Amino acid sequence: MKTKIVIAYLTVCLTWGLTWLVIRMGLADIPPFYSGTFRFAVAVLVLWGIVIARKIPVPLDKKSILLYLFMGICSFLIPFGLIYWSEQYVSSGLSSVLFAVYPFSVAILSSLTIPEERTNAWQISGMVVSFLGIISIFAPSISFNLNLQFVGMLAVIGSALMQSIVVIIVKKHGRQLHPVTINFFPMLIGGVCFAVAALLTEDFRAVHFTWNSVFSFIFLGIFGSVLAFTAYYWLLKKISIFMLSLTTFITPIVALIAGAIVLHEILKMNEILGSILVIAGLILSNGQHLRKLVIGKAKDS
Repeated sequence: MKTKIVIAYLTVCLTWGLTWLVIRMGLADIPPFYSGTFRFAVAVLVLWGIVIARKIPVPLDKKSILLYLFMGICSFLIPFGLIYWSEQYVSSGLSSVLFAVYPFSVAILSSLTIPEERTNAWQISGMVVSFLGIISIFAPSISFNLNLQFVGMLAVIGSALMQSIVVIIVKKHGRQLHPVTINFFPMLIGGVCFAVAALLTEDFRAVHFTWNSVFSFIFLGIFGSVLAFTAYYWLLKKISIFMLSLTTFITPIVALIAGAIVLHEILKMNEILGSILVIAGLILSNGQHLRKLVIGKAKDS
């Protein structure tokens, strides 16, 4: 079980570490709402295939339907709409820093609403250290102005805060749902709403199906949506919500490493030091779990 948890956790970090870059790649040829529509269309088709092939039960009781509707609007439509729109004006680096408010919001909300998920001083301290590491990584590339970029920054923060509320509610009320099912209906709802928004606000003549744009929405649909979100909601049942939220600090490091490997970008000293801070913060936050793991292995030997 521990091995499956580690694999799922790494899957979320690696996949979402690439999404900021891949979203921007697609937006060069496809407007935001159409881009999101194609992404969710791919994801829904794949999820539906999985439901049929594995004969996964699809609960349609009142509680489940309300949760599907809530997630479709508050986890996919609004947050993803904000992210796709903001990526036109906010750099990927700045987006990563702003979205890092997510673990703080999760820590506060979980402590207030879920007794067994209360955070301690070590976890808060580690979270602060990791956040400082994220700032260190992207500080040289961050600039501010009071135009659409500022509005885009608020959109990223709004998306992070809304996602933190959703994950708390799913943790409390979605335990009975399969990780595939809990994604299928909300993504279907989100995709339909994206399509309506695209038809009302965007010109289809601006859609250009290039290699980059097609790769973008297929990658985001299969890996960024189906694989990552299924793993994420599976993990939500297996580990603490706080530990799961810390993936937000890891994904920017993944993006840096991917840039170095794929695009041959040179890692700067601030990026290396920032990454070390992030890792140190993660160790600090999870010190208690690591000690238990070490002690458990010592006893086994």
